[in-house]
Amino acid sequence: MEKRLSLISVYDKEGIVDFAKELISLNFEIIATSKTYEILKNNNINCIEISEYTGFKEILKGRVKTLHPLIFGGILSFGKEEEGIKPISMVVCNLYPFEKKLLENLSEEEMIELIDIGGVSLLRAGAKNYKYVTTIFDKEDYPIVISEIKKYGNTSLELRRKLAYKALNYVAYYDSIIAEYFRKLNNEIIFQDYLSLPMKKGLKLRYGENPHQNGFYYEEPFLKRNFSYLWGKELSYNNLLDINSVYNIIFDFDFLEFKDYKLCCLIKHNTPCGIALGKTTKEAFEKAYLSDPVSAFGGICGFNCEVDKETAEKIIETVFLEVICAPAFKKEALDILKKKKNLRIIKLEKNENNFEIRNCLTGYLLQERDKKIIKEKDFKLMTKRKPSAREIKDALFAYFCVKYVKSNGIVIVKDLATVGIGGGQTSRIDSVEIAIKKSGKRCVDGVLASDGFFPFSDSIELAAKNGIKVIIEPGGSIRDEEVIKAAEENNITLIFTNVRHFRH
Repeated sequence: MEKRLSLISVYDKEGIVDFAKELISLNFEIIATSKTYEILKNNNINCIEISEYTGFKEILKGRVKTLHPLIFGGILSFGKEEEGIKPISMVVCNLYPFEKKLLENLSEEEMIELIDIGGVSLLRAGAKNYKYVTTIFDKEDYPIVISEIKKYGNTSLELRRKLAYKALNYVAYYDSIIAEYFRKLNNEIIFQDYLSLPMKKGLKLRYGENPHQNGFYYEEPFLKRNFSYLWGKELSYNNLLDINSVYNIIFDFDFLEFKDYKLCCLIKHNTPCGIALGKTTKEAFEKAYLSDPVSAFGGICGFNCEVDKETAEKIIETVFLEVICAPAFKKEALDILKKKKNLRIIKLEKNENNFEIRNCLTGYLLQERDKKIIKEKDFKLMTKRKPSAREIKDALFAYFCVKYVKSNGIVIVKDLATVGIGGGQTSRIDSVEIAIKKSGKRCVDGVLASDGFFPFSDSIELAAKNGIKVIIEPGGSIRDEEVIKAAEENNITLIFTNVRHFRH
């Protein structure tokens, strides 16, 4: 039986010696590039160095070593010798570790040298000619290939096609990482005519949003994972969505006015049910919990500060939670929280992607994340009543909170804590009614924030009847004058921000 040719050129050499030995035993002849050749020869594996095979030495410090007609003619042949070129029936190749080196802060020159040219070309050529060529880039496939050759004398067409797809899919991912690197290098905006977003499977989830749906968590290679497990079972699809909401709230919060305060938020079904500031972490939790104790059950709790022993004790004695997130935890706090075996404890670090992507119809929607924070200088007073110092702080905090509520979003704040949240309604007055109902008498002398303008004066009148003294909204309705008039007649401070915070 005539020997078959296999080309091996691998950067990651784990498992290649045993694989090559198996190939030799199966009557393969091996061509290898220089570094691969060295390791095979050092392990007494008979092989041919590529420059010996082609009669052409590597040039440009190894930049060109496989790009030769004898190599690519052999890979792209129709399974037989043509024009004096022997067919190559197997390509074994993995690439320079461009992705792995991304987070090492290497220089531009160093990263450029990690862009694989020959390896990518080998994989593409082998994959294109899958009818005749077995193409392997993943060492996990070595035993599968050997098993089929031993069983059938060759790999099956089905396996070759599968491996071709796997190689091409990886090459596309590899190239998209490089393209994204150059985009960032040139400070180009992400909204290009052609968009390739490199994504790698990070977590296999038990299921998606519901048990009958499959779910996976994919990660961008340019960003180090910004959450880590400290305790508890694996996270679900819904947990991750809620943790993302916590992350946005605690790391977006940036006010000089509140630099001496701790923030706590409680999330349920990707919606806040309580957000509060306190002089201590424990106080912040207590105020956030009291916003809506019923909804907090089974929710996710987040802090923008270290969780201490006192806070951990208060949480355990107060409410059942699925997840607790924070940038840090005291050891004593962890010891207390770990007594709850079903509780997940997650450490969060500031490291984010500033874009959001959603599938829509036959395409995708991509937008910048809403990171706009309204400050007091952005306030435009529309009525005569001047807000007090406390009301100004509550207005700032309320408008910060409302942008995390599903539209139509309404938040009522008093003493730097939400006391009523209404969201996800198709009419704004319904959200106002829900927020007022949730707050009860606590809304008296409170501040009401709306993520969008009020189309009619009915919400203003309802707020006035329930003791609201300040309303903050973007403005921009064709009936703004009607709304301003209603606020004036009810001695309400009406603040326009000119910034809408819709959340769909």
